[in-house]
Amino acid sequence: MKGRAALLALGAIAVLALFLVADALFTVHQTKQALVLQFGNPVRVVREPGLNLKLPIIQQVEYFERRVLGFDAAPVELILGDQRRLVVDAFARYRITDALRFRQTAGTEEAFLGRLSPIVISALRNVLGETSLFELLSADRRALMERIREQTNAKLQPFGVEVVDVRIKRADLPPENMDAVFRRMRSERLREANELRAQGAEIAQRIRARADRERTVLLAEAKRDAEILRGQGDAEAIQIFAEAAGQDPEFYAFYRSMQAYLEALTDDTTSYVLSPASEFFRFFSRLGLDEKVSGAAPVPSAPATSSPLPVDPDASVDRPR
Repeated sequence: MKGRAALLALGAIAVLALFLVADALFTVHQTKQALVLQFGNPVRVVREPGLNLKLPIIQQVEYFERRVLGFDAAPVELILGDQRRLVVDAFARYRITDALRFRQTAGTEEAFLGRLSPIVISALRNVLGETSLFELLSADRRALMERIREQTNAKLQPFGVEVVDVRIKRADLPPENMDAVFRRMRSERLREANELRAQGAEIAQRIRARADRERTVLLAEAKRDAEILRGQGDAEAIQIFAEAAGQDPEFYAFYRSMQAYLEALTDDTTSYVLSPASEFFRFFSRLGLDEKVSGAAPVPSAPATSSPLPVDPDASVDRPR
């Protein structure tokens, strides 16, 4: 009996020893950091991963994340620096840097998220309240996010938390302002289009005026050159006619008379009252032909003209048909 009781006692002691050893050992994962508590009071912080010891039973261990955690803020309506309303949906990335201060101020991660939301929204209001919509949508957006992160970190120092990044996921106009903004944007685009059209019309008018001026100059120069060439041609023609008339005056007189007959006797509606012996019909006169055959001196010919000759009151002759 005594031996059996001794074995039971040894077994109990061994089980108790194993329990105490198991309770004294704890492991810290590389993604975690541990806070050792003794009767609820923090004793030490373990940040390095690995196997660690604590007092069994009287000491407990709480684990906190070392990785970067995410927080999505609820959409909030803000007033920008240019008095425009904007609905902003933002998110933040943070890391617990001091587990002891985090537990003393926030307690748990769930409780901390409830305190992080108003801090992030307050930083958004402060920074974006001094910013216009154009700056928010421009390349300066990164600098704005950096200012929001700095202001958030300044307020989170007592919590032992560092905000790594703050970003705006979406920025929309309120539904009641969207139509008005679209109308304003449309009117601005129309105004810019009208300005461009007016500038284009002005440039086109200048081009047309310059082209018209150049056209007028070219036509005037061409007309001048044409008149010069026409004058030179007329002078050469007169000179040729004069030289031809000088070589055979009688033939020239005959040729001019034929031209006068052609111009004067073509119209069927005109009658001429002339003497048969008039100078106009001298080439139709037999006397003139007889004199030409007998070698008599020809009657001097007057230059043929298209105007009517003087009318002889003693004779009346119809124009030959």
